[in-house]
Order: sequence, then C-alpha cells, then structure tokens
Amino acid sequence: MKIAISLVLVVASLSASSLVDQAKKSGLVSIPSSKSEIMKLIDDKRNPITNEKIELGKKLYFDPRLSKSGIISCNSCHNLMEGGDDGISAAIGHKWTPNPHHLNSPTVYNAVFFEAQFWDGRAKDLEEQAQGPIQAHPEMAATKEHVVATVTSMPEYVDAFKKAYGKDVAISFEKVTDTIGLFERTLVTPSAYDDFLNGKKNALTKVQQEGLKTFMDKGCVTCHNGRTLGNTMNAFNVTGTYKYQDVGDFKGNANNMVKVPTLRNITQTAPYFHNGQVWSLKEAIIEMGRIQLGTSITDAEAASIEEFLKSLEGKKPALSMPILPASTATTPQPDMN
Repeated sequence: MKIAISLVLVVASLSASSLVDQAKKSGLVSIPSSKSEIMKLIDDKRNPITNEKIELGKKLYFDPRLSKSGIISCNSCHNLMEGGDDGISAAIGHKWTPNPHHLNSPTVYNAVFFEAQFWDGRAKDLEEQAQGPIQAHPEMAATKEHVVATVTSMPEYVDAFKKAYGKDVAISFEKVTDTIGLFERTLVTPSAYDDFLNGKKNALTKVQQEGLKTFMDKGCVTCHNGRTLGNTMNAFNVTGTYKYQDVGDFKGNANNMVKVPTLRNITQTAPYFHNGQVWSLKEAIIEMGRIQLGTSITDAEAASIEEFLKSLEGKKPALSMPILPASTATTPQPDMN
C-alpha cells in the first residue's frame, strides 16, 4: 500500500512539473517569491523606491483635493479596497460624467508590470499615466497649477516632500505624479499560481491545474502571457466581432491595437472588456474564444479555465488608510463647475 501511494505521489509530482514546464514554454512568468527580487522588478532607477516616498505617494493617491471638485481621488476609480478598479462599466468622473468613450477602469494592481498604460497604450509607465486622469475634464478635471497649489498649501505635505526627496526639492506637478506612480509600483499581488510556477507543486488544486492546461491548450496564452497574463498591445476582433463593440467609440490605438488586460485578480474586476459590458467571467471566456481564437469554448472548458483563474487571486499589500494633512486658508476650495 505504501509503495502504491508513493507511486501516486511521484506521478502527481511529475505531472505538476511537466505542467510548469509547459506554462513557462508558453510564455507564462511568475512573480518571484522573494521580496528583494520583486523590488528589483518594480524599482525605478530614476526615482528609487523608499518608505518615505511610498507613504507620501499613498496620501496623494487617496487625496480627493487633487481634483477640481475636491471629491475624486485616484482611489475613486482604482479602489484598493477591492479589485483596484471601480466595479462599473464606464468610469464616472467630474460632475458625474461617464467616460466619453465608455471605457472601463483597468485595475491598478500589478500595473507596474505592463509595458504600456491606458487601453490604447499611450503612456509608457505609471508615472506618465498618473498625469492623465488628473488633468482630464471627464475625470478629475484639475490643472497642473491646481495640484501644485493644493499640495504646497499644506505644510505637512511640504515637509513630507522634503523628507522624501531632500530639503531642496521643487514640488512640481510631475513630482507629485511621479510619487503617485511610485506608490502604485508597490501594488503587487503574488498568488497561489506564482507559488506553483515557483516550485510549490501543491499550490494549485488538481482542478486548477487542469484549468491551467485547458487555458494553454485552447490558446488563451497567445495573448494572456507574461508576468501579468496580459501585457502587450494586441489586435482585437481577430476572428469575430465583439458583440458589444458598438457600446462606446473605442477602436484601439492608431494601429487598432488594444492593451491586453491582466488576468490577475480577474474574479474581482468585473465587468469585463474595455467597455465593461460583460459581467460573467464564464461569458467573457467564451466570447474571447470566439472573437480572438476562432474557437468554440464549451461550458465545461470555460468552467475549467475559470477555476484556474481563481488561482490568480493575489495577496494584496497590507494598507492602512492614510491620515491626510489638514487644509489651510490657502488650499484651493472645491469647484464643481
């Protein structure tokens, strides 16, 4: 009996090992288990990560006073208390304005690993991306001048910038957004899937391992690969037309390419697709098979893939709500116009 059990365990281990090998050959990459190795991936030599900068960036990320109305922060559309998005089909901004292109807010978790930001990939990194929503009228509707005036009106913020960057720091709009982007770099969520690829053979259940194999065998890994299982720009509507394509006017970048969204924490980021029209993960899987792979994914196959995707639910960084500096007599007042 002991010999039989041992043989079963050896076979299971070999099966898991071969699955890991297949995953790596398919272009899937794990988040390292070592914090120091993760830091090497997320750090920016132009603006090295420090605890002081992280804490300052967190405050700015949560501060609604950076917006014109004084009620919208980065966290409004990228809620760190859930999936890092806003959970609605189209982002809502200044004066309750829906995104004019009916675009869905992507998650900020693990966004540091993307080669480009925004659905059309127009920003090269998180620091550049942070500048867009703050200035966009349908979003935070602020100006560079408003942001600088707001931050410099509060001595606590001025002191925090000096502590983070040195006493001679010039507080500019770009310095503010760079600090927000730096904080966002730390929002990495390693999961059981990463443990599995990193050598922990029992990190995934047998059902999840079968789902990973289905995911690869059906061709999902063609676009959803790399460290985020989604990363680069890719053609959309390759073998069919997305059934909600007419909701909004987004067609991609100048080459009709669309950023492939991450599948990490996908169970927490409904609704799906760029215009947020699909609320069921199973439906999204089947639709992607039809329009991107030209294949019919059965209900059973979709259920199998969905089980694998559950293993991508990551461990989020422990965050405490920041206590923001008090406004002063010179802090710009909220403007709802």
